[in-house]
Amino acid sequence: MLKIDGVWKTFGGITALMDVSFNVEKQEIKAVIGPNGAGKTTLFNVISGVYKPDRGNIYFNEKKINNLGPVKIARLGISRTFQNVELYRNMTVLENVMVGRYAKTKSGFFGCGFRLPSMAKEERQIKKISEELLEYVGLYEKKDYLAGELPIGSQRILEIARALATEPTLIMFDEPASGLNDAETKALSAFIKRLRDEKALTIVLVEHDMGLVMDISDNIVVLNFGEKLAEGTPEEIRNNKLVIDAYLGEEELI
Repeated sequence: MLKIDGVWKTFGGITALMDVSFNVEKQEIKAVIGPNGAGKTTLFNVISGVYKPDRGNIYFNEKKINNLGPVKIARLGISRTFQNVELYRNMTVLENVMVGRYAKTKSGFFGCGFRLPSMAKEERQIKKISEELLEYVGLYEKKDYLAGELPIGSQRILEIARALATEPTLIMFDEPASGLNDAETKALSAFIKRLRDEKALTIVLVEHDMGLVMDISDNIVVLNFGEKLAEGTPEEIRNNKLVIDAYLGEEELI
């Protein structure tokens, strides 16, 4: 479904990604791990169109997406969340999900400006779909709360609901367990598996919580100083000496 082929990205004299290549299969949960500064978030930004790669190519369902912007990439079926929760804190929970749905709208500037019947109908559909998503993720009862009033765990689930509003086939999570306690992380793990199984989603995640990574991942890519250090199953990565020395450390294996 997703092919990263020899991708490079530099910022001035700093090389953030150096000849990174790997594939993501349909309905796979692929984790990208590595120490701070390894290039993980830069990779996500390149895939989602925030940055353009300096060299190499990115293919989604065999279509090259290197030169497409974030909106066009989202419309193709790639959605994402962010390391720092990016919600409209002074808008309601429902409104935040509706914002995500607007990437799928068809009404143009003229229809919106003059409130044509087609636009009104589309607004009703957006609200209905957004309410259904909130029901699915367990936040429907809080739909009229301000997003900023939710605890951090619920904010991360809301951000996922907003990402789902674009009807993705591949979703990227950037440190989804950041700031969560053990119980919230365990619930998140089950929820991500549920998304894969019930929504037929392909999932790529950047995450530092090795318990979560080892629990849910089918395959893991390890980055270090912008290069791919290793790739394999959780068990292979757990026992890879290069990965242990560069990132995991012996204490992570206990």
